Amino acid sequence: MAPTRDDVLQAAERIRGRVHRTPTFSSRTLGETTYLKAELFQKTGSFKARGVLNKLSSLSPEEKERGVIGISAGNHAQALAWGAALEGIDCLVVMYASASPAKVAATQGYGASVDLEAADAVEAFQRLDEHIRETGRTLVHPFDDPLVIAGQGTLALELLEDAPEVETIVVPVGGGGLVAGIAAAAPDRRVIAVEPEGSTAVHDALAAGRPVPVTPVSIADGLSAPFAGETALAVLRANHVESVLVSEEEIEDAFRFLHERAKLACEPAGAVAVAAILAGKVEPNAAAAVVSGGNVATQTASAILARR
Repeated sequence: MAPTRDDVLQAAERIRGRVHRTPTFSSRTLGETTYLKAELFQKTGSFKARGVLNKLSSLSPEEKERGVIGISAGNHAQALAWGAALEGIDCLVVMYASASPAKVAATQGYGASVDLEAADAVEAFQRLDEHIRETGRTLVHPFDDPLVIAGQGTLALELLEDAPEVETIVVPVGGGGLVAGIAAAAPDRRVIAVEPEGSTAVHDALAAGRPVPVTPVSIADGLSAPFAGETALAVLRANHVESVLVSEEEIEDAFRFLHERAKLACEPAGAVAVAAILAGKVEPNAAAAVVSGGNVATQTASAILARR
């Protein structure tokens, strides 16, 4: 069932005091009334902790005893490992062979077991299904679970409390969980989903009217979902969420802007919403861009910063 604003409000009560209330900054360089929601300062370095805690709070004692499982290129993996450790739940995460070594190490550091046998996202989802059948673990989906989506939407409640004049919320998008949560939380605002040109799961699904498989290729690896979530899509369609694509060059320009001008050490995925504004694809007036995460390898960050 697609989550509503009431579900997001309930999620906010469940996770209150367990996640950071991240700051909202104004950015006059982007526009007179433009804001940045700095979710890179969230626990585990991204918004994912919100949805994870909301989902884990719903588990029965029997489900906790069987353990949980997730799939992720990095940010959801770290958040799930952290949240499971907090709750004393055994955790297994399926990642990809190409996953950032730093994100793999962080996930393991929180205490989770990691399966790195899959070559890519498609194969990883196949391994995920195998593990669920064999172990009976509860799936904590990275982007297509109503409770996870509602948890992510709590970000928008904070944003609009801090900057109620915001009329447009611009959101980096992979599988659609974050943008769906924001749309559910703020049905009276314009919400724009921004994806890399090489990673278009939500864009293609909105055009087709259903999830379609994609092969994501982008420096914004945190957005590399191989398909969009059906639950997320239902929320996006119901709330008339718009879709915008940005190029790799535009993402890198935004990454440098955020590091150098805004002093926000984000990851490439976290810069995608700002990329749409800087590229003139979204009007900056009364707009807020979500800077969704900051988990980036030093080598990746230094390489982008060195390029012009």
